[in-house]
Amino acid sequence: MDYIKIKFGNDFGMLDSGRKKTIEDIFRSMSPMFSFSERSWKPQMDIYETAKEVIVIAEIAGIDKEKLEVEISRMALKIKGSRNELPRIENATFRLAEIQYGTFERVLYFPVPIDTENVSASYTNGFLQIQLVKLSSDKAYKIAIADG
Repeated sequence: MDYIKIKFGNDFGMLDSGRKKTIEDIFRSMSPMFSFSERSWKPQMDIYETAKEVIVIAEIAGIDKEKLEVEISRMALKIKGSRNELPRIENATFRLAEIQYGTFERVLYFPVPIDTENVSASYTNGFLQIQLVKLSSDKAYKIAIADG
């Protein structure tokens, strides 16, 4: 059985938020074929929450598991990878170019703390599914009171 590599981290900061549009992003929105450098893209993702877990599903068809990186902290999940462009057909004119290629990175913040020691992931038919168990919030902790 092949495994998806999962790293555990403490904090990802605000890596994915506040990203400003570059000139390249503006031109790429007009034509997906326009690019100054290697393209980046954001795969579509769904997050589901049940009483006991958070489930993340990422649509990343065409990406080898070896080119995926998954990093988890108690409050966030980072998924990175890259998809190689398919060989072009000689003497062909593009009529539509919607498939995105290049590198991607997504950071998702959880609504609740996650148990980083209880995580599973699977990759089937182009979908990466990660199941994360929520930390129990109903645990009571006793605090010793020192003499003052």
